Amino acid sequence: MKIAFFSTQPYDKLFFQAHNATFDMELQFFTEPLSAETTGLAQGSDAVCVFVNDKLNAAVIEKLSAIGIRVIALRCAGFNNVDLVAAKQMGLRVCRVPSYSPEAVAEHAVAMILTLNRKTHKAYNRVREQNFSIDGLLGFDIRGKTVGVIGTGNIGRSFCKIMTGFGAEVIAFDLIASRDVEALGVKYLPLVDILDQADIISLHCPLNEQTRHIINDETISMMKDGVMIINTSRGGLVDTRAAIKALKTKKIGYLGIDVYEQEEKLFFHDLSTNIIDDDVISRLMSFPNVLVTAHQGFFTREALDEIAATTLQNVQNLLLSNNLVAQSTLLA
Repeated sequence: MKIAFFSTQPYDKLFFQAHNATFDMELQFFTEPLSAETTGLAQGSDAVCVFVNDKLNAAVIEKLSAIGIRVIALRCAGFNNVDLVAAKQMGLRVCRVPSYSPEAVAEHAVAMILTLNRKTHKAYNRVREQNFSIDGLLGFDIRGKTVGVIGTGNIGRSFCKIMTGFGAEVIAFDLIASRDVEALGVKYLPLVDILDQADIISLHCPLNEQTRHIINDETISMMKDGVMIINTSRGGLVDTRAAIKALKTKKIGYLGIDVYEQEEKLFFHDLSTNIIDDDVISRLMSFPNVLVTAHQGFFTREALDEIAATTLQNVQNLLLSNNLVAQSTLLA
């Protein structure tokens, strides 16, 4: 069994090769993203393994089918970048890793909240320059604040648990209320009430047609002045231009994003010697109350171990036509 990996980084090779000792598959790693132009690299493979910014539209899936690919394995939880209808029509099986480490992403969201609030990144730079003044670093207590959580799946539930530990009042919106989340003392409310009441809003919902640009001019207008917004889910949840307008008027007081609408051209690449031609993110990063990280919420040892082990097991089961693949991992 042979798997072609796309959009790979050194850590992908490290963790997948370590776990492959159990499976003994043939692994081939490509730094190039999967696209209509790069499908040929998978020639001779049985499966492709892709990440969040690989584009698997109908045209790409048709080409994969034509060269004999039988399985598309996502080494992530989200699957908005895959045309599942086309995959089913072409007879390709699609699997993912629905729960590699919810705590990894939830904890990163909390780290972004604390950094924006207490300005530890600014304090670090000051002290390195022997500036020990704390003027301008004023924050607020999270205890007693209202934290709104949009999406209470595995990651959202983990985030709720952490924030209740801070002593915050946690309110949530989801299409289906979770009894486990309610047991934490979290109250489910309509989305408009979340937007109206929350001091901090954290996004943990998937990206689909209903949630695309859930943060937009209209929804921002419903929020408290000076609201903090955190997005560690998918970039398309936030209308970036609307966020910039709200930052300029100070409607948004803090913005932390680990994901970005056009991140595939930027994230996971060292562009330190390049001129960034994306004017939107350049404007976004010019604000002192904006924190951008490059999609690293998942990036813990525990998460990468689980991603590698689950992905290889999924591929092996599907290629052997084994029904042991958990339904939660199987998409098409």
